[in-house]
Amino acid sequence: MSIPRTHDQWINLFLDAQAAELAAARNTLLAYGRDLLDFKEFVAANGLKFVSCSQKEIESYLELCEAQGLARTTRARRLSSIKQLFRFAYEEGWRSDNPALKIKGPKKQNSLPKTLSHTQVDALLAAAENHGPEPLRTKCLLQVLYATGMRVSELVSLTTSSVAGDPRVILVKGKGGKERIVPLSKPARAALRDWKERCEEILETRKKSGTQNSKFLFPSRGAEGHLTRVRFHGIIKELAVQAGISPALVSPHVLRHAFATHLLEGGADLRSIQALLGHSDIGTTEIYTHILEERLRTLVTDHHPLSASKRS
Repeated sequence: MSIPRTHDQWINLFLDAQAAELAAARNTLLAYGRDLLDFKEFVAANGLKFVSCSQKEIESYLELCEAQGLARTTRARRLSSIKQLFRFAYEEGWRSDNPALKIKGPKKQNSLPKTLSHTQVDALLAAAENHGPEPLRTKCLLQVLYATGMRVSELVSLTTSSVAGDPRVILVKGKGGKERIVPLSKPARAALRDWKERCEEILETRKKSGTQNSKFLFPSRGAEGHLTRVRFHGIIKELAVQAGISPALVSPHVLRHAFATHLLEGGADLRSIQALLGHSDIGTTEIYTHILEERLRTLVTDHHPLSASKRS
């Protein structure tokens, strides 16, 4: 393939390949696109070109990102996008080298994921019983999320066919099109059943007005056809307020962390949790062990008869 003439062509061809060959998720492609457009602006502003950009010049861009106050996670993601672009360019023969190959990203911070206690989750579930114009929908969303630990994008885009009948498990399509099976708890199945019955009532009403049926479990009139991640994020914040919990402590991803943490506390092994969460690397799942280690350390400090806090 001949070398693309413009930076936009480089980026578009790279994204097309990611979508076609690796079945990259839409959100992943959007993130790559945003990162590479920002890098393109830096390259163009400094009179550089992708075809001749050097390691030092890429490092200068990363230094600028740090000077702008961007978070470590953001800088690491941008470097990853740049590395992927130049690896693709090398494989396609657009360059004879990969200038980003030896660049190391910012060190990861050993911060523990936020989570919720059993009492806080119970309070959120109770608040869902009387939330908004469709409390059955809210209850179903929350029960299924806490029962499965699904990513929010996986949850809101569930189809009716994936939960046909009275399912004990759900087939979830995750990142990169990878599928996994997650079981449903009895409360989640009950909430799902109630919401599906309500959907049937809504469908009958819409049929009379000629409205077409939706394939999604949580349909919406928006462009995506289903409840958006942004709206669900807002629902979670509303529930937190109703439950008397600071909204800053609660998000769909925090409930995913709570799912994993509570399973681990209950004796589940890491491999099982890895499969349920859809992590490709066990190292990603191992962070939950640090939560338990911290809690055990606090438990000993606060309650052991010979601890310093007890003697002081």
